[in-house]
Amino acid sequence: MRYCVIMCGGVGSRFWPFSREERPKQFLDFFGSGRSLLQLTFDRVLEVVPAERILLVTNHRYADLIRTQLPEVPAENILLEPARRNTAPCICWAARHIAALDPEASIVTLPSDHLVLKEKAFHTALRRGFEFVEAADRLLTLGIKPTSPQTGYGYIQQGAPVADTPDFFKVKSFTEKPDLELAKVFLDSGEFFWNAGIFLWKAKSILDAFNLHDPETAQVFDAGDGLYATPDEIPFIEKNFPNAPSNSIDYAIMEKARNVYVETVDLGWSDLGSWKALYETSPHDAEGNVTQNCRVLHHNCQDTIFAIDRADRIVVASGLKDYVVADAGNALLICPIAEEQRIRQVVNDVKERFGDDFI
Repeated sequence: MRYCVIMCGGVGSRFWPFSREERPKQFLDFFGSGRSLLQLTFDRVLEVVPAERILLVTNHRYADLIRTQLPEVPAENILLEPARRNTAPCICWAARHIAALDPEASIVTLPSDHLVLKEKAFHTALRRGFEFVEAADRLLTLGIKPTSPQTGYGYIQQGAPVADTPDFFKVKSFTEKPDLELAKVFLDSGEFFWNAGIFLWKAKSILDAFNLHDPETAQVFDAGDGLYATPDEIPFIEKNFPNAPSNSIDYAIMEKARNVYVETVDLGWSDLGSWKALYETSPHDAEGNVTQNCRVLHHNCQDTIFAIDRADRIVVASGLKDYVVADAGNALLICPIAEEQRIRQVVNDVKERFGDDFI
């Protein structure tokens, strides 16, 4: 059977001050739709995988948020990590859990906080991807057709095409966040695609890949053989999960394995990883400004995003160009969009100087 794993344990610090440690960005409704990014991701997947086979992997501190936002998810489908260890241990544990339920399972694994505008294309891509990995021992990633030379994304270079399977290619190389000049070369070549962090594989295929390419992680979870999908799984994970090395699935597996393929797609996709990404995917006024669910009176402002989390508050601004103005809770951020990559460091500085109440 087909399963889905939604990874939803990240902090989303680049969206501070909206995204906080107690309520990260995947639990926020950025578009005023009444649904959080996590809920929108869940809704999107339901067309391909039923609710009873959708698993959510998150940090233990977000258990109540998950249950509140997605009450239709069975309690046993919420896997709670006792520590943050990046995507490789998350995926290894989820694959182990699913393999115990169904050794022949195939899985799509995806983040909880991305934007997909072309949902029918997304559904088609997943169905074709499932068929592709179910036919052989393959690890598949979705490659997004780039529309600009983005420097904040990883890139996948397509290699040889797969015979009689349009849009599927062997992966030739991965490149993580190139500089602007190299990103322009990638865009012009037509051979490179954005790495969306959406993966498909059979449970057996990804577990074999861990044994081969990341044995340190594999050994942590191999020790629980026979315990998965039983009442003994939770205490085993609470004791052993923190021993797993912190590593991404890209570095641990995808950049090493030889059976990696890419399905090239156009999904109207954004990883919504930053205020700039939200700005680029939101409606603009005549001066290029974006207002996110707030009231703004601006004069001589251009290409600026305003985001306020209080309906009874107005913003009056003058002379801003290419800025982020974000006011949430007890913190106000005013920052040039060009410097938004520093927000993570800003959050660390705020924590060190003012304490945890502001992060």
